[in-house]
Amino acid sequence: MLNQLPPLKSLIAFNAAARTMHFSKAAEHLNISQSAVSHQVKNLERFVGCKLFYRQGNQLYLTEQG
Repeated sequence: MLNQLPPLKSLIAFNAAARTMHFSKAAEHLNISQSAVSHQVKNLERFVGCKLFYRQGNQLYLTEQG
């Protein structure tokens, strides 16, 4: 079990990416860059210790954990 909460910015970026299934569209919704969304999702993946998305080109697919 995790002893601390995940970073809020990472959760917000993950939520936007999961809703749109696109880092670029998530970035538009959040008014940040696509690379910032990608960075925040990677940060969250490190925090939880597993992949949350399968990335295939520009397409995203949630993993079972995601």
